[in-house]
Amino acid sequence: MQHIIERTKVPNTYQINEVCQILVKDNPELRGKGGCWVIVSVVNDFSCSVRMWDGEYTVGLQHLKSYNYLPAECEQMQVICDRINRVYSSGLEESVQRFLESLGKLNRAYLTDLEEKLLSLLELEIIP
Repeated sequence: MQHIIERTKVPNTYQINEVCQILVKDNPELRGKGGCWVIVSVVNDFSCSVRMWDGEYTVGLQHLKSYNYLPAECEQMQVICDRINRVYSSGLEESVQRFLESLGKLNRAYLTDLEEKLLSLLELEIIP
């Protein structure tokens, strides 16, 4: 008697623009990114391309966990991500980049008034 074992593929249920958290687990390439939030930009079979405060990454499904944000919250996070990324990539001082990294680890879909003011001030610094 022959047993045929079929490999079942776990479907990738992530959606484009979904906000997820990075789970480092045993992946050295994700070191320092644990707990960061990301936005799904491309959905592949076994991974997702994601945008983070410091650029784009391709991450395996086992390293993502959805925040289950509402669509409006996901849109808000996209705007915040774009703003942080624009300031971060302008190469300001290391202390400023650390502040931006800390915004990239927030467990909420909004900035406080003070965080908003600081980010706005930083944006003024990089606009020619």
